[in-house]
Amino acid sequence: MGFYLNKEQMNDVLRAMREDGHLKVCAPKTVKRRGKKTEEIRYGEVKDFGEIVYDKKSDYGPKELIYPISQTLLYFRGTEVEVKELDDERDMLIFARPCDINAIARLDNIFMNNGGQAEMYYARLREKARFIMIECTQSFETCFCVSMGSNKTEDYAAAVRFTEDGVYIDVKDESLKAYFEAGEEAAFKPEYVTENLKNVQVPDIPDRSYLKDIVLLDYWKQYDERCILCGGCNTTCPTCSCFDTNDITYDETSLEGERRRVWSSCMLNSYTVMAGGHGVRQSAAQNTRFKTLHKIYDYKARFGENNMCVGCGRCDMKCPKDIKFSETISGLAAEVEKLKEQRSKGGEA
Repeated sequence: MGFYLNKEQMNDVLRAMREDGHLKVCAPKTVKRRGKKTEEIRYGEVKDFGEIVYDKKSDYGPKELIYPISQTLLYFRGTEVEVKELDDERDMLIFARPCDINAIARLDNIFMNNGGQAEMYYARLREKARFIMIECTQSFETCFCVSMGSNKTEDYAAAVRFTEDGVYIDVKDESLKAYFEAGEEAAFKPEYVTENLKNVQVPDIPDRSYLKDIVLLDYWKQYDERCILCGGCNTTCPTCSCFDTNDITYDETSLEGERRRVWSSCMLNSYTVMAGGHGVRQSAAQNTRFKTLHKIYDYKARFGENNMCVGCGRCDMKCPKDIKFSETISGLAAEVEKLKEQRSKGGEA
């Protein structure tokens, strides 16, 4: 069922949802960078329709609403353990583009379908989240979602098209329709972007027998000089799931404290350091290789679905050394085709 609502009516909707007490609306909004005077676009609760930034790409996706940057998992007091309760029990209605909704689906596989048992801390927030899909028909400069097959989704409670004066909204979730019935009925079905400004060639790796040759490619060496291992690409990535777990005691002699899960990055050399000081990967080239294969081969091999990267292009925006992950993917695709050609000719890869 479709409706058209003007800005005032949408503010009435947000107010009604807030006053019901069991639902909060989250969307990309402009916020101050921590410790800086500049601004960025990231996800948070919105109470006014005018707060929603719909005409620019957000610097971060909605991931942190479901998988927080820093999350207390439990408290310990001597030998007693208490699971941390949620600070906010309300359900979340999240405005998000198709690529970001698809990104959350990738995280669902990692945290909930990876080993036969859902990870409870992720699952209890994920179960509270529904999406209002932001119609996205025009590509931003760094997007390559079409190449990654993540430009479309049907996984939404409602879909919305922003206009200068209001929104068209298609409501699929019956429990939400009452909020929008004050609007004018209007036929609306969302459309999707079909062509990006950037086209990316995804490597076609036939089977695992190619991996050893790919690992040994000279192609990766360029990143030892280009990448500074800041981890910024992982931080903005909506599908990265790596974390560290830290036990925090409240003072030096205390038996009381808490266990926290904090985002980490496979692009940090410290990430693979084990007890005794040995690091499994010890260079920018090795880290870049691991990240790239994880995004465009390992995930798909594991879950039999799409690649992990959704082509949002935020990593391309974030890198201080102007490394384009989109170009890394296409570059590897060219190298894989060379390997195939060598094999077809009977040569050594």
